[in-house]
Amino acid sequence: MPKLQFTKGHGTGNDFVLVFDGDGTLELSESQVAKLCDRHFGVGADGFIRVVPSAKLSEGRAALAEDPAAEWFMDYRNADGSVAEMCGNGVRVFARYLTEKGIVDLSDGQVMHVGTRAGVKDIQRNKAGFVVDMGRWRPEATEYLVSSHGLKIARPGQGINVGNPHVVVALASEDELEKLELHTAPELTPDPDLGANVEFVVPFDPMITNGVGKIKMRVYERGVGETLSCGTGIVAAALATRLWAGEGAPNHWSVEVPGGTLGVRMFPTEEGEHIGLSGPAELTFDGEVEI
Repeated sequence: MPKLQFTKGHGTGNDFVLVFDGDGTLELSESQVAKLCDRHFGVGADGFIRVVPSAKLSEGRAALAEDPAAEWFMDYRNADGSVAEMCGNGVRVFARYLTEKGIVDLSDGQVMHVGTRAGVKDIQRNKAGFVVDMGRWRPEATEYLVSSHGLKIARPGQGINVGNPHVVVALASEDELEKLELHTAPELTPDPDLGANVEFVVPFDPMITNGVGKIKMRVYERGVGETLSCGTGIVAAALATRLWAGEGAPNHWSVEVPGGTLGVRMFPTEEGEHIGLSGPAELTFDGEVEI
C-alpha cells in the first residue's frame, strides 16, 4: 500500500491532519479522508488539510485571480471527508505549517495571503500565535428554530455566514451550556440545504469588561460533531452576540471554548466590515500512514 507523510496540528484543540502536496497530484476519496480522521482506526482529527500550490487546482487559480500573492491554497475537508469552504483554526495551523516547515518566511508585520474556498485570507503573526482577516460577513434573513438534546424547548437561532454557514443560539446560563448533549447533531428548522455549524453561547457576567465582550461557547460542526473549538464558529458567535446586544456593543470579543480562548475583532475597511480572529496554532508531530 502507498504511504502518506503527514503532520498533526491543532488550534485550541481543534485538530487537523496536514499533508503536503507540492505537485498537486494527491487525490483522496471521502472514505480515505474519513478513515485518516477516524480517532479509532486512523490518525484522528476534526479535519484534513492538503497544503497545495494554488496554481495546481481550479479553486486555487480562482484565488490567484483574486490575489496573485496567494501562492498556497488550503484544501480543507471535514472529518467525514466532505469539502468545506473555510476553517478559522485550520487556516492558522496552515500558516504555522508553512512557516515552521520553512516553506514560507513570515516576518513580524508581514502578511501572508492564503487561498481558500471562501476567498483569499490574510494572516499575520501576533502574540497569541496568528491573526487571520476572515473577511466580510453577513447575517442570514432566515429565522431558525434549534432543538438539541439537553434543551427542554427549541430556541431561536441567528444565521451568520462568514464564508461558511452558522446558526448561533443564545442560552440562559452556564448550567444550560454544560448540560447540552451534542453527541448528535442539533435539529434546525428550516433545515439548510448545505447544513450549518451550530454554536451555543452564554455571556459572562458582566458581559463587557474594559471594553471587551466575553462569551462562552460550545459548537457542533457539520460533518464532524462537537469539537473543542471552531474558528469560524467563534467569529459567528461574537457577531451574533454583538447583534443581540445592540447599539454600543463592543467590537472586541474574547470567546472561551473547551479548548481555550480566542480573540475576535471587528474593524472597518473600504469594502465593508471585516473580522479578525486571533489565537494559537501548534504542530504536534509528524508521521507516516498507509492509505
